[in-house]
Amino acid sequence: MKTYSTLILDYYKQLNAPGNLPPEVSVMNPYANSNTFDIAAKFYTKYYNDTEKRYICFGINPGRFGAGVTGVPFTDPVLLETSCGIQNDFEKKAELSSRFIHEMISAYGGPLAFFSKYYISAVSPLGYLKDGINLNYYDIKGFKPMFEEYVVEQIEKQLQFGIDRQVAYSIGKGQNIKYLNHINNKYGFFDRIIPLSHPRWVMQYRLKRKQEFIEEYVDAFASNEG
Repeated sequence: MKTYSTLILDYYKQLNAPGNLPPEVSVMNPYANSNTFDIAAKFYTKYYNDTEKRYICFGINPGRFGAGVTGVPFTDPVLLETSCGIQNDFEKKAELSSRFIHEMISAYGGPLAFFSKYYISAVSPLGYLKDGINLNYYDIKGFKPMFEEYVVEQIEKQLQFGIDRQVAYSIGKGQNIKYLNHINNKYGFFDRIIPLSHPRWVMQYRLKRKQEFIEEYVDAFASNEG
């Protein structure tokens, strides 16, 4: 049986962009960069070198300063070293969402504990740019029909890793959970999808209450683990 890390890396190797994107939208595929792929491989080999089931958390899509650089969702180059122990030569720029997620991971019990039970992905595993600026998939005009076949295909492929289908999590309570619910109601991938506050929203608009939102994550995970 293939390990989680092997399945994840095989999946990243074959990623393609959705079709019919508007011409002004460019695609960001961090895994097409050999250095990024090698660093991501070190991370997944360290934390996913087993065949245990995991719960999936869906972010939106990679951004320029987190997964767009490192290939690891919600993990900037700084935290890839300091939190995950993966040395890298990327420019050491910090990113807000990464900071929140890794503080949450620390509160959960640390990377070994967290990654042994959770796999962080995204509704779109590839990122998008317009005029050089991050673009969320749901901000692309006509995204619902444009992305549906693509998103369904990505979820189906990742379920083969050994994802627990009783519960999934949406990192984002706005458009992300709406679209995930639309897909899940139609295709029945998971029994439930639980929405969690998006890290960037917390760090930009609710920073003084950050600990409350960290507890929201940890409590949600603890109360739904089988």
